Amino acid sequence: MLTLTVILVIFIIFIALIFDFTNGFHDSANAISTVVSTKVLSPKQAVAFAAFFNFVAAFTFGVAVASTISKIVKLDYVPFGSIPFIHLAALIGAISWNITTWYLGLPTSSSHSIIGGLVGAGIASSGLLAIQLSTIVFVVIFMILSPMIGLLCGFLFMVIVLRIAKDTHRSMVDVHFRRLQLFSAGAYSFSHGSNDAQKTMGIITPLLFSIGYYGVGVDPNYLPVPIWVILCAHTAIALGTLSGGWRIVKTMGYKITRLRPVDGFSAETASAATIISASAVGIPVSTTHIITSSIMGVGVTRGTSAVKWGMARSIIWAWILTIPVSALIGFVSFSVIRVFIG
Repeated sequence: MLTLTVILVIFIIFIALIFDFTNGFHDSANAISTVVSTKVLSPKQAVAFAAFFNFVAAFTFGVAVASTISKIVKLDYVPFGSIPFIHLAALIGAISWNITTWYLGLPTSSSHSIIGGLVGAGIASSGLLAIQLSTIVFVVIFMILSPMIGLLCGFLFMVIVLRIAKDTHRSMVDVHFRRLQLFSAGAYSFSHGSNDAQKTMGIITPLLFSIGYYGVGVDPNYLPVPIWVILCAHTAIALGTLSGGWRIVKTMGYKITRLRPVDGFSAETASAATIISASAVGIPVSTTHIITSSIMGVGVTRGTSAVKWGMARSIIWAWILTIPVSALIGFVSFSVIRVFIG
């Protein structure tokens, strides 16, 4: 017979998968904006292509990123019974920010929204000591570094590609890179699934811990991720990608810089290499930050005037606000929940 706590956790896992869906929905623009704007694939073909590679990543990568996310709140410090409510409040904060920025057409980070939500809810539950500060510092460092790395990699990769193709006629360059963009878009979608789906796994595993799923004596800092959780997370993010966030596609594909097939290939390949490297060592980077800054880096090779810096500034402000706003919503959400649960 299911207890109320187990039913509550099942409900929160369902909410976590909705967050995963909104992650794919929100971040589908990252994977498909370049191939759509360069007309390599139609919008419907692009989302199906990206969704497939999002899901395939489930069978390739480990769960190092999920482990990092699950350690943000100290499960052995907060009251055991509050763990489900902390994660519910964190999800409310993350989903609220995702929907708001989707509506505004801003490519923000779903990863940082869930991190912010966890921080806010954890502090509301048990104060600052409930947060693993070393993990947060680790995340924030890479939050700052990842756009810089994306910008630099996009710029350098584009320079290399242009030098290789400098003696080739423009029409032939377009033909070749339209084909190559299928590879780069697939690689980027694969990298997106390898990193972002794991954040939802990092939410679900502490929920399972809170109802004794792992048995007695399991270290909360080293929770294994069940295969069914991996499959559910990747299915949800793939379905979200399949739905497509068209408002953000317009921003990514047209409002930052004008993209040609060679530009799309360079931005996607540079981003995929960066994200896959991060996934391999357990760094929960923002795939949004990396692809957006890579597009900027590609644009800079044509001169700084090729990038629409007004739109770039709006995007950067949204990046800066993501963690604090999500944390605030998470804090308020947990405080409201606590009023009702006593």
